[in-house]
Parts: sequence; C-alpha cells; structure tokens
Amino acid sequence: MINLKRFLSTLSLLVFLGIWQGVAVYLNSNTLPTPEAVAKVFWLGCVSGQLPFHLGVTLLRLVVSFSVAMLLGCAIGIVLGRNKKLDAFFDNWLVIFLNIPALVTIILCYVWFGLVESAAILAVVINKLPNVIVTIREGTRALDQDLLDMARCYHFGKRKTLIHVIWPQLHPFVMGATRSGLALIWKIILVVELLGRSNGMGYQLHLFFQLFDVASILAYTVAFVAVIQLIELLILKPLDKKALRWRR
Repeated sequence: MINLKRFLSTLSLLVFLGIWQGVAVYLNSNTLPTPEAVAKVFWLGCVSGQLPFHLGVTLLRLVVSFSVAMLLGCAIGIVLGRNKKLDAFFDNWLVIFLNIPALVTIILCYVWFGLVESAAILAVVINKLPNVIVTIREGTRALDQDLLDMARCYHFGKRKTLIHVIWPQLHPFVMGATRSGLALIWKIILVVELLGRSNGMGYQLHLFFQLFDVASILAYTVAFVAVIQLIELLILKPLDKKALRWRR
C-alpha cells in the first residue's frame, strides 16, 4: 500500500512536469519557461549563494512568527474554550481581527512602528493569531468531559492531565492549525518583505517582477515549496504518527 502511494505520488509529479513542459514548448514564450530553464536558474541561484541566503532569511522570519503565533494562540484558545464568559467577551474581537485584510495590518504595523524587523514579525503574528485561537478554541470545546472527570477522580496532576488526556484530543486541531498556519504565514511574509524589507524571498520576487524574470520567480517559488514539503515529511508527519499511536 505504501509503495503504491509513493508510485502514484511520483507519477502525479511527473504528469505535472510533463504538462508544464508541453504547455511551455507550445507557447514558446518568456512568460512560461520550461522546467529545464527554471532548474538552471535554481542551480545558478544556489551556486551564487543568493537563493539560500534569501530563503534562509524568510525561513527565520517564518519560524519566529509561527512559533509566537502558535504558542499564544494555543494558550488563548484553551482559555477561551474553557471559560464561557471570556469567550463571549472576546468573540467579537476575534471576528474583527479575522476579517481585517492582511495588507492593512502590515501597512499599519510599518506606519506605527517603522520599517523594522520587529514590525514585520508583529504583522505576521497578528494575521495568524486569530486563526490559531479559533481552531484551538473549537478543539477545547470538543474535549470529552468524561475523560476529564476520570482524570480528576484518579487525581491526575495538571501536567499529567495535559499530556495524557487533553493533548491527544487537541492534537488534530493543533496539527490543523499548524498546517494551515504554514500555508498562510509564508504568503503573508512575502507581502511583508515586499513592502518593507531589503532581503528575503518577497523582496527578491519583487525585483524579479520588475525585471519580468519569470524563470527566477518560479525558481524561488519551487525552492520555498520544497522546503515546506520537507517540513511536512520530516517533522509534521512523524509527529502525527507518534501522537496518534494511542488510537491503534
């Protein structure tokens, strides 16, 4: 079954590349370079050190802003999920922040705090935080009260209750917030870098856009997508597998 899944995954990727190659050859235009042309630009970017540098800067911003948003979001989401009064008080706040466009938040952070790194990180955190809070709040509301009562009867401490009772139930919600967070945050970071940073993937993509360099745009995009896929395969999926062993 695993081999079949790998085969289908590889076949899907080859079909995608084949369609890309075919359309690029048919159009014969600079607006859609072939996979080979993009691969050459990717290799030259790696050799020159430009691509790894800007990718590393963007990933550093991603790790910092993602970590802050997840830690705060999980803590606030659990509190709101367990406290109905606080949830009712802050519910409108969440709705407001969920519906403020990311671009508005980014511009305001730069205007209020200046074109500095902390303003960039803050803008990303503010955009991601409400999504994490809402997801974890719903997960906390769905906790099995019978299991919590059982933990209380057996005199589980707070730490033991969190690890063995609450965390296994919240895990799917945390992983959902994590995956959606990675997909959302890196897109926001690119806009943040485009508007107010002098390095990073967003800054480079802005330069390539001005030069109409589509091959470089695609090469940098492929690099970032590849890194996110590695995070999924090497970190998120093993965590999923380990955390869900209790279901077997």
